[in-house]
Amino acid sequence: MSAELISILVLVVVFVIATTRSINMGALAFAAAFGVGTLVADMKTDDIFEGFPASLFVVLVGVTFLFAIARANGTTDWLVYRAIRLVGGRIALMPWVMFAITGVLTAIGAVSPAAVAIVAPIAMGFAAKYRISPLLMGVMVVHGAQAGGFSPISIYGTIVNGIVAKEGLPGNEIVLFLASLVVNLLIAAVVFVVLGGMKLARQPLEAPALARAGGGGGGGGIGEDGSSDLTEERVALTAPRIATLLGLAALVTAALVFDLDVGLAAITVAVLLSVVWPETSKQAITQITWPTVLLICGILTYVAVLQTMGTIKWAGDSVAGVGAPLLAALLICYIGAIVSAFASSVGIMGALIPLAVPFLLQGEVSAIGLIAALAVSATVVDVSPFSTNGALVLAGAQDVDRDKFFKQLMVYGGIMVAAAPPLVWLALVVPEIW
Repeated sequence: MSAELISILVLVVVFVIATTRSINMGALAFAAAFGVGTLVADMKTDDIFEGFPASLFVVLVGVTFLFAIARANGTTDWLVYRAIRLVGGRIALMPWVMFAITGVLTAIGAVSPAAVAIVAPIAMGFAAKYRISPLLMGVMVVHGAQAGGFSPISIYGTIVNGIVAKEGLPGNEIVLFLASLVVNLLIAAVVFVVLGGMKLARQPLEAPALARAGGGGGGGGIGEDGSSDLTEERVALTAPRIATLLGLAALVTAALVFDLDVGLAAITVAVLLSVVWPETSKQAITQITWPTVLLICGILTYVAVLQTMGTIKWAGDSVAGVGAPLLAALLICYIGAIVSAFASSVGIMGALIPLAVPFLLQGEVSAIGLIAALAVSATVVDVSPFSTNGALVLAGAQDVDRDKFFKQLMVYGGIMVAAAPPLVWLALVVPEIW
């Protein structure tokens, strides 16, 4: 049995044990990375540690710490209440507002995880307060980020278009952008209906709900725009809230304007707030989602071992050897979806587009259609809890059974992995050969 096949079977075993024995999958994955890396791939310990996702670790810790402070001092309550006022108390619009915000952020140049890191904690807090499905809200945020993710001026768009140009392949920036926008918009619409979004239109904005947004229970007359005198008082701007809002604005500016690391920026803001209000910090530090951090970092470390030992390339080479170009195109989309659910979406596209060059140059499969299909396949799965975006949604969820929510995200991610590649293949690749 080849080393590559052994590494894949070990990953399957990790999933089975974690599911049946309720053991943190990240801890199992660290053990698997050590065992497979040293015994099968003859890797040194330093080589294994090189795969540890340090940047994502800092993002998860920094963002959850900062927004835990924001929850503790009432800033998120203020933001949620203002959001309700913005849409006139129509709760059903809020998932679409979050979809649109993340979409605009990525379309104008924000890295997808940065946009999700900014929006997800607010969106998930809103979902908790107004009894919206956390899966619905989280999915809308991630698909919104991917909807705008391939605009001609976006990070993903410029990277993919650059790879296409470098490989000498025909490309179309508008087709790439519209493919991602339309697919994610359609998926979001289906999810909105299936997960109860239509029912939200009939959900009244009750006084207790608004009072919770202000940090307490009941009271006050509520107008059609969701206003309440009592709630207005409870969400008044205080010094800690003003400072936190300025900190969040600084985070957005650092990430989107100066392209600074969102995790380090978030920790910096959190530390500055902690220096002034240490009691709030003590309360917030316990709310960092350490089990989620362990889970995500462990899995991604093992995936890095797979990449180092050549398992991903081995799978790609096997696909490239398939004689039928259409079938090879479908398999490449599937590999993009599967690997991207655990690793970098841009990274896998950067590996698979060059891999597809030989048969794309034969002209039997449209390069424009396949590249768009691969890009969509590799990004719609980013709601997986093992991807950065999915991990941020999981970390930002409030008042949920975290294990249950993790499984929901994993199932949804699995559905995307299974369904998205053939659908986009049928829509973007197959018509081009007729």
